Amino acid sequence: MLSKLEIIQQKIYTLETLSRLVHQWHMMSKKIVFTNGCFDIMHQGHNTYLLQASEYGNHLIVAVNSDASVQRLKGSKRPIIDQYSRALNLASHAYIDAVVIFDEDTPLHLIQTLKPHVLVKGGDYTEEQIIGAKEVRAAGGEVVIIPFLEGYSSTAIIEKITGN
Repeated sequence: MLSKLEIIQQKIYTLETLSRLVHQWHMMSKKIVFTNGCFDIMHQGHNTYLLQASEYGNHLIVAVNSDASVQRLKGSKRPIIDQYSRALNLASHAYIDAVVIFDEDTPLHLIQTLKPHVLVKGGDYTEEQIIGAKEVRAAGGEVVIIPFLEGYSSTAIIEKITGN
């Protein structure tokens, strides 16, 4: 019998194994939702956003930037939390079905490979800025922008802790 930790760990996939699972979901006509981000320090804004994203389909996939990717995007002092810990934190949410870590600066390859029906991003993006939006729309999918929850950001939390 698997422990609860082992069950959660099994929700963290490589792209290869996730591709096989997603293929099964497609064959079963399940609606697949995809989102991505750094998720460096989880906060209410992340939790609200991810929970809302999960409501757009049957299965929510969250792609999380690797440590190297976060450093390239946010600077050498980031991430605060390592990639496996961030992935495990995300996988521990019941409404998240799969987590995959990616090393590229954008999730375009993941989106092209997994072919989600719904691509979700936060309200700090416009559709023109969303990587993969054109590809999802061209395949008949939809792009959803969830309103940004003001007052919550990992950067603001880090600044509060460090006094910078």
